[in-house]
Amino acid sequence: MTSQSRARTGGQILIDALAINQVERIFSIPGESFLAALDALYDRPEIELITCRQEGGAAYMAEAYGKLTGKPGICFVTRGPGATNASCGLHVAMQDSTPMILLIGQIARKDMDREAFQEIDYRRMFGQVAKWVAQIEDASRIPEYLNRAFATATSGRPGPVVLALPEDMLTDIIDVADAKTWQQLSIHPASQDIDKTVGILSAAERPVIIVGGSGWNEATRLNMQSFAEKSAIPVVNSFRCQDYFDHEHPNYIGDLGLGVNPALTKTIRNADTLLVIGARLGEMTTGGFSLINIPNPKQTMIHVHVGAEELGHIYQPELAINASSSSFVDALKDREISPNSAERVKQARQAFEDWSASIQVKGLVQFSDIIKTVQNTTDDDTIICNGAGNNTGWLHRFYRFREYRTQLAPTSGTMGYGVPAAISAKLMYPQRTVVAFAGDGDFMMNGQELATAMQYGANIIVIIVNNGIYGTIRMHQERDYPGRVVGTDMVNPDFCALAKAYGGHAELVTNTGEFAPAFERAKSANSPALIEIQLDPDVLTPTMSIESLRAKAVE
Repeated sequence: MTSQSRARTGGQILIDALAINQVERIFSIPGESFLAALDALYDRPEIELITCRQEGGAAYMAEAYGKLTGKPGICFVTRGPGATNASCGLHVAMQDSTPMILLIGQIARKDMDREAFQEIDYRRMFGQVAKWVAQIEDASRIPEYLNRAFATATSGRPGPVVLALPEDMLTDIIDVADAKTWQQLSIHPASQDIDKTVGILSAAERPVIIVGGSGWNEATRLNMQSFAEKSAIPVVNSFRCQDYFDHEHPNYIGDLGLGVNPALTKTIRNADTLLVIGARLGEMTTGGFSLINIPNPKQTMIHVHVGAEELGHIYQPELAINASSSSFVDALKDREISPNSAERVKQARQAFEDWSASIQVKGLVQFSDIIKTVQNTTDDDTIICNGAGNNTGWLHRFYRFREYRTQLAPTSGTMGYGVPAAISAKLMYPQRTVVAFAGDGDFMMNGQELATAMQYGANIIVIIVNNGIYGTIRMHQERDYPGRVVGTDMVNPDFCALAKAYGGHAELVTNTGEFAPAFERAKSANSPALIEIQLDPDVLTPTMSIESLRAKAVE
């Protein structure tokens, strides 16, 4: 049954449709092209409008919201430069399979195809970084388009949707009925697929479970842990999905991604069966598509994915199952299989324990010890955020995640994600500790969003790893073009002074012993806090330094 129609502006119809679909927060940079929609928000106090500082930051916040909730994160930006800036968030949402809706104020319909001021055809511009791109020409169709956007963003493999909204369409007064609330779908496995899975796992001698992708929740994580434990099967996370399995669980043996444990790589190569749940098995998870044979894996592979188009896309599995991760695990959790080798799991677990133990490197700052301090002095529900850079390799190796959705990190490898994601998380969970790790180059991409954090009382903690270089690129440069350094040195601001200028708390750490008390003060500060850690620029990764790369080049 549809609601009663009434005459409203297109902007009011749009905001009413968002409210009907239970949108609680919009991340935005205001623009004159959608003033009618902004005006309609004035009468909808139940929808919180977060005014950001740059559209890229707003898009990252919306994407992080989508990760945290499984519902589309909403980002509203203006045309041209605004939409262009927001494109980085679309790319993250696409590669991370995150539901998101980007709303763009568009030029007036009467000026279309004249290359009017800031005119862009978004269907052409965003065709490859969104599941669906459309422009609403008729205000009477707003309810239809909005519900399709919600359905498209969440169905199958989730992802971003873009809707362009001509400014004159938003001021049209139309008498139209609202649509009903969008319904999220769940794809369930067939019973015979579960039977086949049980049979394959029971016959396996060296099985490994790889978990990742979208569609997980805390109950799914717990069910997966229970099944793995009683079946004596080791479990691995795909790239930047480390919070899908408790790292202190005896069946957890590590993650696939940056700086993979060589022992874990050997375990995957020697496995006779791979049960892959939710992960796409992209480039980062598979070591540049080299870890698993293409197109025919030597292991017997069971691939479970919510997007049918992903099954057989690169790897031809023995058994392809089109189902959501949560429904598959729920159907599998109570099934019995012949227990595998407990000793094999124990050995793989010990290899993880050894790999994730603190290490000593050159300089006064031992970054692995600092990461352990963060873990040991915060609750298990602390949310850890990061963007890109060599500093993330340390974080992924030495931090142990305990609960689902305590990691917000882009599988697309984008810089500048951590601070906006942390703000989004803190707005959703104000009582939880939220920490963003960022390299100096990474922070400079979206560090201005500290002003947004101040405005809305999002008291995040930002840990900046400052080594004065674009570390990841310097690493590749020193390896591939030894002695020819160019373009990777940085001159940074005084980060502590910058944080204080925004009104936040700031600490400088130049040796390991200074960090623990500084972190305690940051947690107690009634404001956003920033801790700058000055790391020796020679230290690139836990296993690599500039000095070692240059020595190898000489050899």
